[in-house]
Amino acid sequence: MRLSRFCLLSVPALALSLAAGGTAFAQSGQTPTPAPSVVAPSAAAPTPVHQHTHMTLNQRFAQANTTNDGHLTLAQAKAGLPSVARHFAAIDKDNKGYVTLDEIHAYNKEQRAMRHQTQSNG
Repeated sequence: MRLSRFCLLSVPALALSLAAGGTAFAQSGQTPTPAPSVVAPSAAAPTPVHQHTHMTLNQRFAQANTTNDGHLTLAQAKAGLPSVARHFAAIDKDNKGYVTLDEIHAYNKEQRAMRHQTQSNG
């Protein structure tokens, strides 16, 4: 959420206005009503960002590979790399039951080459 400049500048002005108004009320004999508390958003608390948004494939692979053995099983892929899970059988050409980061990179390279070839023939 982004606050407008007006909102940010009006908080101190509001405080001054309430202070001056309280003096006027005291002089007029009326009792001022307390101002509602205003809580400014904290600059230290940014909005949450999805973790996968800015992670590289290598980082996502490392995070999904919970056994830290360099072998990503289908279950691990489903939990951490859904796109790899969808193409798991095509990536795991040897039917080992796991894929490596090198195999994923090779698969992605093959797919890009096929798309490029299709676009060139188009």
